[in-house]
Amino acid sequence: MAPDGATYFRKGFGLKAEVETTLSSDYNGRLVDLLRERDYTLSAGDTTIRLAKEFGFCYGVERAVEYAYQTRHKFPDRRVFLVGEIIHNPHVNARLVQMGIEILHPTEAGFDYSVVRPEDVVILPAFGVTIQDFETLRTIGCVMVDTTCGSVLNVWKRVDVYARDGFTALIHGKYYHEETRATASQVEKHAGGTYLIVRDMAEAERVMAYIEDGGDRDAFLAHFREKASPHFDPDVHLARIGVANQTTMLARESLAIGDRVGVAMERRYGAEHRTEHFRTFDTICSATQDRQDAVNALLLEPLDVMLVIGGYNSSNTISLAALCAERVRTYHVEDAEGIVPETGVIRHRDAVTHDEVESASWLPQAGALRIGLTAGASTPNNKIGEAVARIFRARGIDPATVV
Repeated sequence: MAPDGATYFRKGFGLKAEVETTLSSDYNGRLVDLLRERDYTLSAGDTTIRLAKEFGFCYGVERAVEYAYQTRHKFPDRRVFLVGEIIHNPHVNARLVQMGIEILHPTEAGFDYSVVRPEDVVILPAFGVTIQDFETLRTIGCVMVDTTCGSVLNVWKRVDVYARDGFTALIHGKYYHEETRATASQVEKHAGGTYLIVRDMAEAERVMAYIEDGGDRDAFLAHFREKASPHFDPDVHLARIGVANQTTMLARESLAIGDRVGVAMERRYGAEHRTEHFRTFDTICSATQDRQDAVNALLLEPLDVMLVIGGYNSSNTISLAALCAERVRTYHVEDAEGIVPETGVIRHRDAVTHDEVESASWLPQAGALRIGLTAGASTPNNKIGEAVARIFRARGIDPATVV
């Protein structure tokens, strides 16, 4: 138990000043500061780098990382565990491990909390945890430090109300993602609460087709077996729907799914039924929206190539890369280390296979070049700055001369 008798903390420990220097040294980047000062543009020789005006760490991520640092400072002699990754960035998670924070990795059966004792400290990640995980930890009696993002909590409130009012929560998200699992679990606060998860418009169209025309119930259930409540019945639970989403999905797709599902319900049941039995809200987080808007603005400029930095399992980064790939040759790198100036190779995520692949000669060695750059909300400034430095070196330019 914590010294003051409390076991649940959501607002940190008032130790921001104590950890600020360490955070700054771990994550700040000189070249990023310079880009901001120069209207998000750095040029050297015939190479120009343009940075999207919204990029990298969002408030929710900054808060989660800061609280993790505060937790280690607050409990220097306690065992500190983290439920999964704090955010989807390998550098940040590795740094927490270096600080002595042990990451609990999920299995097919979920997280194993048997190693956690009442005197231990457990950090809940920015994505949140399921209701079952929370109750398990509360039963153990350990100290919990909750870094769940406020935007995620907003979605939880919507889903909670849907379930309370007897609506099926139709969630646009990735069924295996930590945030989506935690969001879906919110329906379990209410008896009979039901959810259904759709990955994209194609899966939403399956749902819409069933709403309007029915179909093969067994085939439908087989397809959504891992993506729906155990008791979900499409013949019963698609008559009242409330749409929500994983906060980091592609905003335009989430909005389109909400609109089209509403239209499908109206065609099947009539306008009055839609008014009474269909709800939708835009719950894409503002930081996700801002980064997508900034990328769209940057893509209006002439660019030769686009670089997107962020974890391969970061949904908001994947969405940014998808937007960019529609307009210009795009590379999604997990970290700055994916750019290898000495060989001219770049290691990046293949958008089709999702595997990491290598591409040679991704940057020409001569001629004027304009490179666009952005980063997912889990990418720290130092890694963005390091990527900028490696791009310049790949063009034969010493980044130290960029002033």
